[in-house]
Amino acid sequence: MEVMIRNAKREEAVILAQIEKECFPPAEAAGEKDIQERMDAFGDCFFVAEADGKIVGFINGAVAKEPHLPDEMYHDAGLHDPNGAYQTVFGLDVLPDFRRQGIAGKLLNRMIAHAKECGRKGVVLTCKDHLVHYYAGFGFEDYGVADSVHGGARWNDMRLIF
Repeated sequence: MEVMIRNAKREEAVILAQIEKECFPPAEAAGEKDIQERMDAFGDCFFVAEADGKIVGFINGAVAKEPHLPDEMYHDAGLHDPNGAYQTVFGLDVLPDFRRQGIAGKLLNRMIAHAKECGRKGVVLTCKDHLVHYYAGFGFEDYGVADSVHGGARWNDMRLIF
């Protein structure tokens, strides 16, 4: 299986919303409207993984001034600061049938490379406890429990500072 990572296209928002719905609980998943608004605000920070012509995953996130991801950013694409210093990751989604094949890693590496290409100082995200080790494998450091209450879950503040 050949996997290609590329920028998402706005007309793919419906597909991305379906993938998001499969990958996150309802309280955490972005809907089609949120994804469209995000694509309008920071489309250059949306990458999809395509396997044999099918979109099987994606990564996205706004850019922030500070090295943390406040919950407000998930719901207000206007908080994206194209001149900010830190790339955030809102979500890293891979369809269940395509997991454990390195696709998430390819998406994350593309986002990290994009942040470096744009001259950012680092990449920040929040994740649940079981994923701390995964992100640490890419050089992210765990800064402890995040202030986030997104979706009613407990999140860890992770940072990769260049």
